[in-house]
Amino acid sequence: MSEPISAVVVAYHSGYGHTARQAAAVAEGVESVAGVTADLRDVSTLDTGLWTALESSDAIIFGSPTYMGSTSSVFQAFAEASAPVWAERGWQGKIAAGFTNSAGLNGNKDNALLSMTVLAAQHGMHWVSLGLLPGWIYSSTGSPDDLNRLGGFVGAMAQSPTDLGADLAPGEADLATARYLGQRVARTAVQFVHGREAAAALAAA
Repeated sequence: MSEPISAVVVAYHSGYGHTARQAAAVAEGVESVAGVTADLRDVSTLDTGLWTALESSDAIIFGSPTYMGSTSSVFQAFAEASAPVWAERGWQGKIAAGFTNSAGLNGNKDNALLSMTVLAAQHGMHWVSLGLLPGWIYSSTGSPDDLNRLGGFVGAMAQSPTDLGADLAPGEADLATARYLGQRVARTAVQFVHGREAAAALAAA
């Protein structure tokens, strides 16, 4: 079996399992691209394994539920714990992206995603947007089963009603959107790795 071209870490926190379900879909999208591996990492455990995986990755996809219009306190603790990595520019030049889930259709999910973009920018990373037009609200002929039904641009959004467990929510449209993000990041990472190798070959010539 050939070595993987790229490694993508999905670094997420999930309070009740719904965002973990979304994270798993992101990972499925990543691994749908040949030669790319996905590594799911729960950032509630800040151990050596987490930091080693993040250091060796080509891309990091951040994920958090949106609580009170922002990322969860657990995710924020992870972000603050990355300060030593920031000081050493350990994630400089890596690919980054993000996803979030909340009970409300809106819930200020954009604010949580923008918090992730700032984290990535401070680390000197390259942010990959969702890259999809808005879903069913964009057209009268659309459907709530469309990709990007919540109309996000910065990252993948999902909604999980409070009375549904993680075995039922988020729904398939939001999971498909999460898979799309994972696939988009994986393809970008492959392009990035090949470009880096080509640049190194030119520099050595």
